[in-house]
Amino acid sequence: SEVRFPNGTFQNFRVIGVDDTSLHGAPKPVDGGMPSVLRAPDAVIVDPGGTEGKLQTPVNIKDQWPFDGPHLHVATQILERGDVLQINDHRVVVAGRSHTFPRWPATPLIYATASNARRFLLPERRQLTFIMARAQPGVSPLRLALAIEARTGLKARTKAAFKKDTVLWLFRNSEDVGDIASMISIAMLVGFGVTGVMLYMFTTDNLRQYAVLKAMGAPTRLLSMMVLVQAGLCGVLGTGMGLGLCSIAGELVIADGRPFRMIWFTPLIGGLAVILVSLIAAMISVRPVFKLEPGMVFSGR
Repeated sequence: SEVRFPNGTFQNFRVIGVDDTSLHGAPKPVDGGMPSVLRAPDAVIVDPGGTEGKLQTPVNIKDQWPFDGPHLHVATQILERGDVLQINDHRVVVAGRSHTFPRWPATPLIYATASNARRFLLPERRQLTFIMARAQPGVSPLRLALAIEARTGLKARTKAAFKKDTVLWLFRNSEDVGDIASMISIAMLVGFGVTGVMLYMFTTDNLRQYAVLKAMGAPTRLLSMMVLVQAGLCGVLGTGMGLGLCSIAGELVIADGRPFRMIWFTPLIGGLAVILVSLIAAMISVRPVFKLEPGMVFSGR
């Protein structure tokens, strides 16, 4: 939903409504307050949601809700308790600021009670996305989910299944995933070309040494295995270095307050891709070894 700030700027927020009675899912404000502050009239809790500089309000009172047009280039500070915002021409009051786990895609969040959220959001046929429930002690979450599905005909998922469904939905529908896959494919093609050229140059530059070994009785299969082992070793080292740099970059991103998660199969797929590129490049580079004649050592070629 689009939110208007006191100086006239607009920012898209993701509005999350929580149960009025239990407040289940509401975050705890960082200023020491409690989620119960949401029960106050027009109260909301704001969260950066992994963004930076999106929760700014004017410092000076004269720049707040001015009558002479927007005051866009003025001194600002982060939203605090008591600041006022507008959502679809409805006044809301910031009752606290939270800092939950960063979301992807990064979008600022507004938490409100479900009744308040329905009041200031635009009318839609279906404003309810999902309902969170907690099983009583001794009740299996999976059995509870199956019972809800059987009674209501609606889909019910455990916490782990809900996470899995969300990840699969992003893989199937997100344009960002397709862009990342395209970039990885291009990187693999470029890496294949660079690796292939370098291995081919290395092999051709050392043909005399391979010829000496072949003249001493080394079979072609042994020479080919030497090239493949060199390529495989480089691939393993490259995989380790790449995953190490990726892990360091991930820690830096997390320290900066941004979302990052390395799924378990990411290192596996990345390592297999690097090793596959290295081995295919090595198989192309090993062709001169198959055509190698030991006599070239004595002919001076």
